[in-house]
Amino acid sequence: MLNVVITGGAGFLGQKLAREILQRGTLAGPDGLPQPVGHITLFDTVAAAGPDVPRVTTVTGDIGDAATVQRLIGRETHSVFHLAAIVSSGAEADFEAGYRTNLDGTRHVLEACRAIITHAPRLVFTSSIAVYGGQLPATVTDDTPQRPTTSYGTQKVAGELLINDYSRKGYVDGRALRLPTIMVRPGKPNRAASTWASSIIREPLSGVDADCPVRPDSPMACLSPRRTVDALIRMHDLPAAELGPDRTLLLSGIRVTAGEMAAAVARNKGNRRTGTIRWTPDAAIQKIVDGWPGATRSARADALGFTTDGSIDEIVQAFIADDLDSQIRSRQAE
Repeated sequence: MLNVVITGGAGFLGQKLAREILQRGTLAGPDGLPQPVGHITLFDTVAAAGPDVPRVTTVTGDIGDAATVQRLIGRETHSVFHLAAIVSSGAEADFEAGYRTNLDGTRHVLEACRAIITHAPRLVFTSSIAVYGGQLPATVTDDTPQRPTTSYGTQKVAGELLINDYSRKGYVDGRALRLPTIMVRPGKPNRAASTWASSIIREPLSGVDADCPVRPDSPMACLSPRRTVDALIRMHDLPAAELGPDRTLLLSGIRVTAGEMAAAVARNKGNRRTGTIRWTPDAAIQKIVDGWPGATRSARADALGFTTDGSIDEIVQAFIADDLDSQIRSRQAE
């Protein structure tokens, strides 16, 4: 029976990932063969809301504290999904906190895995397209060099390199997924520079007004939570030989502008009374977003069986089906 740790387990992706793993029931074990999942530990700075089942334990703590992480990831741990991070604008605003969580925290996770001498645990690390910067092509590909222009992007590049090195040494069976903007995120806006991409869909469909800090023509490379969770599990289960020495994989994300997101809300609202999208420029957010890829395309990911969304309408429809009802209930309970 496999024991799984999900850092950032109170976040929306951690929650969706835990539920999907429970539903599937198995993951690849150290020998590569499917094995039943016996237990999942959700770790975060705040208590995870669920899933409320005996096979799931919630632990709170600081990923930047090495002793805490050593207690979290022990010799019985087989798999780790390392999702914990301070998001882009938060890491840019607080230099020390960003490096403590995003770099030191990743190193602590790797060191805890290295301390397991009976097996090399599988480790999936969530990186970001913030690793790119400068003069970018319209679509970033597998061959685009990483030149981050933010602290967050730098921290993610460092994490990718650490994953490669610890895997090369045989301490972990590590993998990193370079994620585009994941939307639509349920809940409330966070400090990510990309949070508006979810807000201008989530809030209006919930009957709430939303502010968009970027121009309507600002593009984002987007991927739905459904596709992301599938990718996390697929990446975990891939044989290491299929990845080779480069353990980082770029995920394909479709190009969608802020204006196209707003239009998709109007097309898919049905009979709902929607909130208003207000265009309120923020120069700092616009600068960060302008430095990111407008779209990503990975032939390597395609060849390995990873899939992307067909359109912004598909992403919006997935949010309506999966999360809108609970989003509205949460708003009403406030």
